[in-house]
Amino acid sequence: MPFYQDFTDQNATILFWKYDEQDRFNHEELIEAENFGKVENYHPKKLQEYLMIRQMLKKLLPEHKILYKTIGQPYLFPKDYFISITHSFPFASLAISKKRVGIDIERIMPKILRIKHKFLHPSEISWTENEDEVEFLTVIWVIKEALYKLHPSKYWSLKKHYEVDQFSLNDLSKVRCRVFDENFEDFYDATVTKIEDFYFAIIEEQHQINFKIPPKDVLHL
Repeated sequence: MPFYQDFTDQNATILFWKYDEQDRFNHEELIEAENFGKVENYHPKKLQEYLMIRQMLKKLLPEHKILYKTIGQPYLFPKDYFISITHSFPFASLAISKKRVGIDIERIMPKILRIKHKFLHPSEISWTENEDEVEFLTVIWVIKEALYKLHPSKYWSLKKHYEVDQFSLNDLSKVRCRVFDENFEDFYDATVTKIEDFYFAIIEEQHQINFKIPPKDVLHL
């Protein structure tokens, strides 16, 4: 089937796919030998997400594969591009860039209220406590998760070291955010899109690259 949506821009190739029951995958071709043990007990939906990511990579960079560091962080081999992956059934997305890129997707669900104390910076509390709180929290969550994937300093506390500026749910095209500690701060702009009952965040280092994806008429799975 064709890709659900293409978020590719001048900086990165970002493909987004919605699973369809008619989709078929070649497991032997798509599952890397190094990852066989990792995926053999996956839930069927999680396995579909895994295979969707590999199918997209196969269309873009057929000689590359996705491996994992000891902390579970995915990386591309050969290491000539940065990648970021995210999935939440039935969606999966793959980003490839010459510089760092972070993407994340999350379903809008009230249960996020139960964990907001774990990831909200104190400055974010006052303007998120309203009738749209669940949506505000979901947007903040995907931005911070994308920031974590992007930033070379892997701070584990989304509450202490990641902050999102106040934004409007009516305009999520450029949301200011930062990663910081007592010695430095790095600012970024996130682009967030609402897709069905999910929010999807993209954060990129600003740059020009020469990486080109195949014409869209061949990007059919």
